[in-house]
Amino acid sequence: MSKKNSIVLKHKDCLSSSEQLSKIYLDFKKKILKLKVRKFLVAVSGGPDSLALAAMCKLVHSNNKKIKFYYIHVNHGIRKKSLLESKKVKKILKTQHILLRIINNKKKIINNIQHNARKVRYSILSRECKKKKIKFILTGHHKDDQIETFLIRLSRGSGVQGLSSMSAISHINNEIKIFRPFLAESKKNLIFTSKNIFGTFIKDPSNYDKKFLRSNVRKLLPILSKYGIGSEQILRSINNLKSSSKTLNLYFEEILKKVVRRKGKKIYIKKNDLFSLNEDLQLRVLGFTIRNLNKLDYPPRSKKIFTALKYLNSPKEIKHQLGGCLLTNRNKYIFIEKSL
Repeated sequence: MSKKNSIVLKHKDCLSSSEQLSKIYLDFKKKILKLKVRKFLVAVSGGPDSLALAAMCKLVHSNNKKIKFYYIHVNHGIRKKSLLESKKVKKILKTQHILLRIINNKKKIINNIQHNARKVRYSILSRECKKKKIKFILTGHHKDDQIETFLIRLSRGSGVQGLSSMSAISHINNEIKIFRPFLAESKKNLIFTSKNIFGTFIKDPSNYDKKFLRSNVRKLLPILSKYGIGSEQILRSINNLKSSSKTLNLYFEEILKKVVRRKGKKIYIKKNDLFSLNEDLQLRVLGFTIRNLNKLDYPPRSKKIFTALKYLNSPKEIKHQLGGCLLTNRNKYIFIEKSL
């Protein structure tokens, strides 16, 4: 038996040899089949989470040829060795007969690197989805990402919705959604999966770079755990907030219908209606409106929205830029339109 064939057999036999891998696969398969979709785009970075994701997708396809997966890696070109790393990821996936397509980003990313790289990545992935008429992008976000996101948003003063962290399914636009099947899995389990199936994974240097907030938050977790603020306690809080957020969303939808109005391409809000609400609802109304109008992944940060609200709650005519939108305070109304 050739070395190449032995690697592929290892991939197929791993489920019977590991109860842990079998459990991850069965849970993943159940979630994929529940969507009743036959085509998916798989976002692959090369880290253990995305490689585990690619492995599970390959296994699903092996057992159900009608379900197709398209594997895409975006090379941002930020680091000197990024193209070599991208080719290494392609080589790793090839050991399991997974065809990876590398797309090189031509847009230079200078500031706010992680945020802007994410925007570029989803823009490229969305474009590929439109070409192939795919409705779902699969990502390897996991339980540890949830906890880190919660702490990051806590540091920014986010409200209930923000602190609910990531949802299993979120919308990029009306046609394309992001699906995160691993939110209940720990990074430790995904590292185990990646090592067992591929034997390796790519380590992203940015994960250890102190200039990124997420990297610093990651280092805080062991310290917090010593004082009784462990992963399970944080996840319990996230789940409680999700439950509260669902209830608030129903209430919020009714408020939006009453407060936000549209005329042509312009959206307008009656000031008395907006400022009669409590601060959290004011923030959500303005944040949601800007996000929806400009098709953003997330609303602007709460600190920036509160600053805008402060300007807009004035008797003077004021114009303010936020989230790619122009907000105009004029007479009794706030007008919102896309910036030119």
